[in-house]
Parts: sequence; structure tokens; C-alpha cells
Amino acid sequence: MLHHRQGTSASLFPGRKEVYHTVDKRGSLLKQRDEVKKEAAQYENQVKILLNKQRDAERHARNHRLIVHGAIMEGVFPFTASMDDEAIKVFLIALSRLPGATEAAEKAQNAGDEG
Repeated sequence: MLHHRQGTSASLFPGRKEVYHTVDKRGSLLKQRDEVKKEAAQYENQVKILLNKQRDAERHARNHRLIVHGAIMEGVFPFTASMDDEAIKVFLIALSRLPGATEAAEKAQNAGDEG
């Protein structure tokens, strides 16, 4: 009679094997979902890191440009080194209103666009 138990068990609970298979499949799908979510979070973090690097590079380029432009202005107009911000602004506005300043600015901008 012992040898019939396995067969009896299967016949008493038809579909039991499918239930275990469904549970195993569900568990596998949940595990796969969790792994994909983890991978997606890692990609999101990589995007954040790359965006931060890009912003840092842009900020560095702007700071460098401002320093270089300020050094050029001090080289051309050495007295501006001792001027405060408002005085430099007034000086540059006065320069921009001189005859021919608009044409010179346009020429400089076009030369900068070409180079």
C-alpha cells in the first residue's frame, strides 16, 4: 500500500503540481521585477551623475571665460583693477555709447562667431 501513496496524493489533489509551478513562476517574476527596478534605479543615478558632471563642466567653462575676459580688460585698461563693480559698469556703458562703438561691437561679435 505504501507504493500507492504517491499516486494517491496526486489523484487526491489534481492540479497541485500546477499550483506549485504558478507560485514558483510568480516568485521568479517578482524577483525579476525587483532586479529590473534595481537596474533602473542604477541607470537613473548614472543619469544624475552625468548631468552633474555636465553642469560642473559648464560652470567651470563660464568661470574660466569670466576670468580670462576680466584679465583682458585689465590688460587693456589697467586702471580697472582698482575700480569697484559699479564703476566698471559705468565705464563700460560710457564706452558703449562712444561713436563707432556699436559697429566695433558688431564687428567683434562677427569675428567671434567665425572663429
